Amino acid sequence: MSDYRRIADRIADDIATGRLRPGQRLPPQRAFARRRGIAPSTAGRVYAELVRRGLVVGEVGRGTFVRAAPAGPAGQALVEPSLAAAPVNLELNYPAAPGQPELLAPVLAPLLRPDVLAEALLPAAATGTEAAREAAATLLSTPGWRPVPERLLFTGNARQAIAAVLASLVRPGGRVGVEQLTYPLVKEIAARLGITLVPLAGDAAGLLPEAVAAAHRTAPLSALYVQPTLHNPTSLTTGRPRLLQLAQLVHDLNLPVVEDRIWSFLREPGDPLAVHAPALTHVVEGLSKRVAPGLTVGFLVVPPHRVGAVAGAVRSGGWSAGRFALEAAVRWTAEGTVARLVEAKRADAARRQRILAEELAGFAVRSDPGSCFAWWELPAPWRADTFTAAAAAHGIAVTPGPAFAVAPGHTPDAVRLGLASAPEPDLRRALRTLAHVAARRAGDRTGP
Repeated sequence: MSDYRRIADRIADDIATGRLRPGQRLPPQRAFARRRGIAPSTAGRVYAELVRRGLVVGEVGRGTFVRAAPAGPAGQALVEPSLAAAPVNLELNYPAAPGQPELLAPVLAPLLRPDVLAEALLPAAATGTEAAREAAATLLSTPGWRPVPERLLFTGNARQAIAAVLASLVRPGGRVGVEQLTYPLVKEIAARLGITLVPLAGDAAGLLPEAVAAAHRTAPLSALYVQPTLHNPTSLTTGRPRLLQLAQLVHDLNLPVVEDRIWSFLREPGDPLAVHAPALTHVVEGLSKRVAPGLTVGFLVVPPHRVGAVAGAVRSGGWSAGRFALEAAVRWTAEGTVARLVEAKRADAARRQRILAEELAGFAVRSDPGSCFAWWELPAPWRADTFTAAAAAHGIAVTPGPAFAVAPGHTPDAVRLGLASAPEPDLRRALRTLAHVAARRAGDRTGP
């Protein structure tokens, strides 16, 4: 009992003397235990004791950060706890329409009939059913593109769709080009598959074709992963001229593409890159954002010669969609439920963007009028990790910029704000609090 308290005392002393700075992340508990030669359970007690003393704050999925700090110029701690506010999670980002359960429930009711349910509980192939392929082709259609139903495959969610395509395209040790800031789970997928991600530069128009070409000359890329519509985290949408340039380049290089369109439903329909490079582009979509994360389906539109290979990866990875979820998706699409949800979620996103603009006016915030998230480049001298800890001290979870960075050390001091999940009054309160924190400390020294 006394051992873990003595270790906690030493950490507390490091915080008090500045050897551990505000916002600095402590090692994971298992790594801490190895370094100290103690049991993981003892490390857990040390961290719990530091939390009890108010010296650190733990963030689910992010780690444990130093919370205490020496007094600033105004005699206040850099990271101060807030006792008034209920927690608000701006990391989560699942849009929900008002009355969503009431919209979804009637369509599900027929699936509960014993005869229908028996069919819906059978295993589903990667190719789904004919009805599912037709429904998905209709759902994903844009003014200049309608997927060929025979080229559609289904997974449990969009993340599994990404994993299946990459597994089918890239051998362990292969290189995949991605935007410098990319979807964090792609980094996890790549690590599990033994794939090396290569960060590629972009500009205000999107990914730079010359960056792709230069990386490919250095060592051949096996594939390219892009988010040309409402890029996460910056909300950038690539325009048609740049898409045409990228399409010509991947054609010249014979470079397969994974096009992630999970957020595309929030914008007026625009044609995907697949329109311009159909023989190379694998389109990833899903229902987790359009409908709900708890009962979802991932969609894949693949080049005709790739159907068998990707379907094999779906089967071997255990990434097939559930038949019940497929049946629900077919019915929600046919009955117009998904279209109604999309319309409501677009309106919801627009309202939340107005709140964002009002509460963070004057700050360097990049977003799209229809997006559910925003990229906030913090005022100097804030660092992403320190600001994340300061936000957590006020009961607000944000995602630090380094979570999206492919190359460590090349990320601006920024955070991503998920606007979709918190109730609107809580969102407004949280943004107002964050604006106050950022402005109050913008003139203070936060460390090197």
